[in-house]
Amino acid sequence: MQLILAIGIGVFIGSGVWLLLRPRTYQVIIGLSLISYGVNLFIFSMGQLRVNAPPVLSTTEAIDPTAYADPIPQALVLTAIVIGFATTALFLVVLLVSRGLTGSDHVDGRESR
Repeated sequence: MQLILAIGIGVFIGSGVWLLLRPRTYQVIIGLSLISYGVNLFIFSMGQLRVNAPPVLSTTEAIDPTAYADPIPQALVLTAIVIGFATTALFLVVLLVSRGLTGSDHVDGRESR
């Protein structure tokens, strides 16, 4: 399972970097989104997901911390998803305005001849 997750993260990050190097702004936005998905998966995987483990402490007695799920990576990923969605929406608005002003969606604002 860890190998599949590592390959998935690598595919997301690699595809995102490849799209970031493309000359069109829409491809750059999709590349940034793919990189953020890869980073979110990486952060989520560092939390060592536990199945059927309670998310918070229920008693104040001495506890075994390995028996509980860590909520911090989950909260970080949830926050990153919301911020990533807002950033993507802002990028799309800037893309539409830039395309309207320049008539091209090329990163430099003009087509290469």
